[in-house]
Amino acid sequence: MNKPSSLFRRLMLGFSGVIALVALAGFTYVAVEAKFTQRARTASENAAHAREVLLHLREIAGEPLRMQQAAAALEAVRLAMFHDLDYHSRVRLRVWQHGALLYNSLPLLPDQLPTPGSAAARDSNAWVSAVQRDDASGLIVERSHEIDDKWMQSFSGVSFLLSSTIFSLPLLLLPAWLIVGIGLRPLRSIAEQIEARAVSDLTALPESKYRELSPLVDAINRLMLRLSARIEREHEFLTDAAHELKTPLAAIQINAHLLLSRSAAGAGASSAEAAQGLRDGVARATHMVHQLLAFERARAEPGSEPFPVTELGGFVRSRLAAAAPLGLQRGVELEFQSAAECRLAVHMESMAALLDNLISNAVKYSPENGRVVVRLEDGRLTISDQGPGIAPALQQKVFERFYRVPGQEQSGSGLGLAIAERAAERNGGRITLDSDGQGLTVTVEFAAITPEASAPVPR
Repeated sequence: MNKPSSLFRRLMLGFSGVIALVALAGFTYVAVEAKFTQRARTASENAAHAREVLLHLREIAGEPLRMQQAAAALEAVRLAMFHDLDYHSRVRLRVWQHGALLYNSLPLLPDQLPTPGSAAARDSNAWVSAVQRDDASGLIVERSHEIDDKWMQSFSGVSFLLSSTIFSLPLLLLPAWLIVGIGLRPLRSIAEQIEARAVSDLTALPESKYRELSPLVDAINRLMLRLSARIEREHEFLTDAAHELKTPLAAIQINAHLLLSRSAAGAGASSAEAAQGLRDGVARATHMVHQLLAFERARAEPGSEPFPVTELGGFVRSRLAAAAPLGLQRGVELEFQSAAECRLAVHMESMAALLDNLISNAVKYSPENGRVVVRLEDGRLTISDQGPGIAPALQQKVFERFYRVPGQEQSGSGLGLAIAERAAERNGGRITLDSDGQGLTVTVEFAAITPEASAPVPR
């Protein structure tokens, strides 16, 4: 079994990753900025020092020896300063007068230093040069400064630039650890509330004061509401089923008792009557059980698998064929009318229960030698009979479980239309009733009809 992932660890890793990315971006910015800043400052320093040297030497322009000594003294001051500051970059100072070289602080360097961007500059540290001239004395002062920007790529340079981030990580991660831990407490509180509840407690959770947790609490409450409604339906179903089964079972018990007692007395006609009553009771109980099973299947929650696409006309014909014996028994003619194919994704079992109940009801309540007409057109299924119909005031009532219209002579369980309504809903349909006193018309309209519905029926 795989160990579940930690949301706390995921948040902390995400926070640490953000800190690392920010530190890397900051280091890159500082490194690039330092490189350009150092070059600009070196160029300004070169120009200022070259101007300073020129001002010193111009005062003694007629004494070449003193100019050399003065230039060397100025370089000695600069070297002492670099030593104190631990600078390791090189500086070259050269002085000319009337085209003759008077002083060169680094005579071993080539006369032409690599210019920035050249191949030689890429192989070595870059140099920045500045030149100052005085036409009156004929002096030219050149100062070249090596830019040591490779220091930032060394271990000491990287350590220096990242030292602030490295030392601040504990100060950042510790508050983050505390904040994330405290932030997840409301989620743990919800889990503790659910865990502490009894199995039968499906009341709603209290609303969360946190906007981010409100969708979770609302989803849990909706789930509990659906579970409560389903459990309530189960209780009602069991109560109603037990109540409705009491009558046929009582009839079976009485007729069985009569059959046994009269058989012992030798009463043949009475025994036959009791046996018939026993058979009727068993048939009624069997029909009730079948209807209860069909009702339960029709209202079952739909699965995740898509329904198969079926040509509804052929399916209706097969159910009419199954109802033909009942029609022959009552002398009722069954007629089917359909002008085009109607392809629909249906749940086969619930659709069969819908058609069987509607067709059997139409046959059962039609008079002898009557006619039942079934029509299928443009996703609409209608079943019309010639029975007594249902008064408009009762047309919604008859969809309730175990309800039967008062004064009916035909036996039944009171579940047929309830099964048909739930089966229609499961298949994306809606069922309505219409009665004009000359019969009853049941209409089932389906919404999800495929484009092939308009294809003509092959003959």
